[in-house]
Amino acid sequence: MPAGNLPAFPYGAVYFRKSNPPREDWTRDYQTAAEDGHNAFRHWFLWSAVEIAPGEFDWADYDRQLDLAADNGIRTIVAEMMTSAPEWAFRSLAHARFERRDGTPVRSGISPSCAIGGFPGLCLDNEDARDHAGAFLTALVTRYRGHPGLGGYDIWNECGYGEDVCYCPATAEKFRSWLRERYGDLRSLGEAWGRHSYATWDDIDPPRTIEPYADVLDWLTFRQDNAYRLMRWRAELVRSIDGDCALTAHGVAGSLTHAAPRGTDDWRAAAEVESYGLTWGSSRHGDEPWKQLHAMDLVRSACRGKPFWHAEAYAGPLWMQRQVIGKPRDEGRIASVEDIRYWNLASFAGGASGLFYLRWRPLLDGPLFGAFGAYGMDGSRTDRSAMVSSLAEWATAPAQRQLWQSGPAPADVGILYVPETQLFTYAQQGSTDHYARAMQGAYQGFFANNIHATFVHVDDLEAGDGVAAPGTVNPTLLYLPFPVMLTKATADKLRAWVEAGGMLVAEGCPAYFSDHGKVGTTQPHRGLDALFGARESYVEFTPDLLDDLSLRVDGSTVHGGVFLQAYEPTTGTPVGWYADGKVAAVDHAVGEGRTRLVGTFPSVGYHRHHAQGTRSYFARLLDWAGQRQRVRVSDSRVTARVHDGDGGRYLWLLNPTREPVRVTASLAATAKAVGELEVLWGGGESAVLVDQHSIDVQLPARDAVVVELG
Repeated sequence: MPAGNLPAFPYGAVYFRKSNPPREDWTRDYQTAAEDGHNAFRHWFLWSAVEIAPGEFDWADYDRQLDLAADNGIRTIVAEMMTSAPEWAFRSLAHARFERRDGTPVRSGISPSCAIGGFPGLCLDNEDARDHAGAFLTALVTRYRGHPGLGGYDIWNECGYGEDVCYCPATAEKFRSWLRERYGDLRSLGEAWGRHSYATWDDIDPPRTIEPYADVLDWLTFRQDNAYRLMRWRAELVRSIDGDCALTAHGVAGSLTHAAPRGTDDWRAAAEVESYGLTWGSSRHGDEPWKQLHAMDLVRSACRGKPFWHAEAYAGPLWMQRQVIGKPRDEGRIASVEDIRYWNLASFAGGASGLFYLRWRPLLDGPLFGAFGAYGMDGSRTDRSAMVSSLAEWATAPAQRQLWQSGPAPADVGILYVPETQLFTYAQQGSTDHYARAMQGAYQGFFANNIHATFVHVDDLEAGDGVAAPGTVNPTLLYLPFPVMLTKATADKLRAWVEAGGMLVAEGCPAYFSDHGKVGTTQPHRGLDALFGARESYVEFTPDLLDDLSLRVDGSTVHGGVFLQAYEPTTGTPVGWYADGKVAAVDHAVGEGRTRLVGTFPSVGYHRHHAQGTRSYFARLLDWAGQRQRVRVSDSRVTARVHDGDGGRYLWLLNPTREPVRVTASLAATAKAVGELEVLWGGGESAVLVDQHSIDVQLPARDAVVVELG
């Protein structure tokens, strides 16, 4: 893996997006940034702003950025932006414009993030458009390779694509080629799709409606494959020219919400680069404590042991955007000094080993004027930039190098990510909402009990040791939300994993739909009736009628919702019931492992209701699996995370509230005893050792304490 030229802990911001900031301020801004502890900048290298005529490049502004970086000890992440195609290309390559689902072409638009035209670029399934884009990327990398201000390349900004593009002839032809490879012949394809009269491959068009049929599921899968094929093309092109610089990219932590319609698959994106990251800001997503940490856990899991960064963080207000209208000031809408401190420390507790702000200073034009930056509109220092500087100096100090050599310890439980389930949910319902609420609700249920949950991709399951990809350790206990569509391959993988000793808790209707979206005549389908020791006795698909559905499991009243499935146990044992007496949950022993099947979706129930009974249901699953929680806290408002690794063992305690909190954190009795403490953040007197496994900590408001456990 190329090491690149980046600092051990990159800390900086996105700086230049032509034409902001003004040229006359650049020298002063770089000096200020260096004085304030920033060691890296990322800039948008906009194709439409560089290749001003075919083959004619204007690099002057970008040359100056690299030179200033070298002069000030700042490394540059070159964010290539071929998503902003030159205006002349929209004319000369008009056939390569993106085509919407309704057949209309996409014309050049101005980005709200930089007030430059050419967005969203051209469809690179057209070879001539890809050749032009490749020529720009080749010229870019050739020009700056070896520059002393260069740190690396960001090859995809916020990985994903538009929900309703592209349907142009070139993409349709790529789809046909993909289908040929998948099915081999038209007869097999027609059988799978229910279209038995194709005479030639040219008869096939991409489906223009979203419905739960095989052609749509194939189209959605192709779109993802095609997008990441093009990402690999960019990566390979850059590496072929500059093999000494590392590649990065960043998404939006969108795997749970937008992977089906927009291709925001963090696992697939992270696989193509040496480091990966995310854009995340509480003002857009909400400032509930679980949200930022779930995003960090998601992206860290997707990186499979690679470094990950909070690649675009907020340090200033967000004005007049639809995501914030109606929200209160203290939900991140107007970022305070204390917010910036807490958001940084929460990202670090989640395992981020680098941080860039979405702006160093705000844009001066467009709908995002004044947004995100810690520094003033004129580049002057503010109280927020003073906090940013303090965090930068702490995070990048040589004294912290050991801290960053460790990372989050293995989680207590894994939430299983199965891509085909989301694809089918989107195709069936036109939305990923039910699936996303289930995945997020499961995380919330564990988070409310300070149980550390991570996300586990089904491809990383491997019978026996739970390890498939380097750096990926799967917990013994897995929770499977909303498993309504599972392929035969996934069902077989789950069965093998449990038989080898895994502990699996699945929500209702597992594999009700399977390959090509077909319903199984035996439920649970694909042999899962044997895995769970139960058969379906009753089912309802009535999401509008089940908001208040409840059941009893392990003595707790649990909220469910969306769908309802009841069971007749075969070799399993009933452990839960609906109010009408129907069996709602079944336990079963299989091989070396165990399963629990719950006939509705407690994950959605917790997301909606946050009821104590459902919270207790999630807490008791660790007892059911015979596992010890890694760390407990005496105050549920506080989040605790243990980091471990080559750099030692550390305890992170986060207080998201706006008042001080005193808390006792207790490590599992099976954990290594603590002999002494060293406080790295939070003040030397803030933590006191109670006994060999318990620590008493005073946490300031919107702050954290970080303790080395000797």
